[in-house]
Amino acid sequence: MAGNDFARNTTLRSPLGRVRGLGSAKGGTHHWWMQRVTSIALLPLTLWFALSAASLAGAPYEVTRDWIAQPLNAVLLLAAIGLTFHHTAAGMQVIIEDYANQEWVKVGAILAIKAICWLLAIASALAVLRIAV
Repeated sequence: MAGNDFARNTTLRSPLGRVRGLGSAKGGTHHWWMQRVTSIALLPLTLWFALSAASLAGAPYEVTRDWIAQPLNAVLLLAAIGLTFHHTAAGMQVIIEDYANQEWVKVGAILAIKAICWLLAIASALAVLRIAV
């Protein structure tokens, strides 16, 4: 009987294999990578937008509208809008997950932030598309 207990408690799996899929991280690696990818993509977009906004400072409404209507500028603006709101929602989610103590607060706050970011992204994208099309 003692030999049977030994065989039942002994496994050939490594410690990593025994814990894989367990724990609180869940899909953390994907989330972490997406934060890095969006931040890297936002670097040139933000630089482009800042320089463009500076060059348009003081320009009349019509000039700014014509600038947005140019296809390349509209596409880059849409990319910046989508990436910015995605990156913001993901970053706020990490903060909430780290600091909210109660599960219902976490879920409610994450859903609220995602809804707000989606609504603002859609409104911003529609504003660009309305001018560009």
